[in-house]
Amino acid sequence: MPLIIEVAAALIQDSSGRYLITQRRRGSHLEGLWEFPGGKRDAEESLEACLVRELAEELAATFEVGEKVETIRWEYPDRTIVLHFYRCRLTGGTIRPLEEQAMAWVEADRLSDYDFPPADRALIDRLRRS
Repeated sequence: MPLIIEVAAALIQDSSGRYLITQRRRGSHLEGLWEFPGGKRDAEESLEACLVRELAEELAATFEVGEKVETIRWEYPDRTIVLHFYRCRLTGGTIRPLEEQAMAWVEADRLSDYDFPPADRALIDRLRRS
């Protein structure tokens, strides 16, 4: 039975519509690839609570979790990832990386210039079209 991991990820846009992306840290699964910020859901934790916690831990700011945009299930050889993407809005603090991860604000039509995990590519295509 493969390991199933639930992940909540944030679609955060600035006032000009660019998306916040971060780079996966060395030593992590898929290290070096870019992603939308977020992380693994703990047992007994809602996806929304997971996202609020992960964003505070990674980005030093507080966010309001809005609508769910998409859920993607992706099979890797050693695990299955279920990604839940939510629109999020900054409500307090200043966004800055707390885990020494690279961070970038990127226009939707330039997201494909960055190397994302395969599971994120369908969503990136959708964001580019909208």
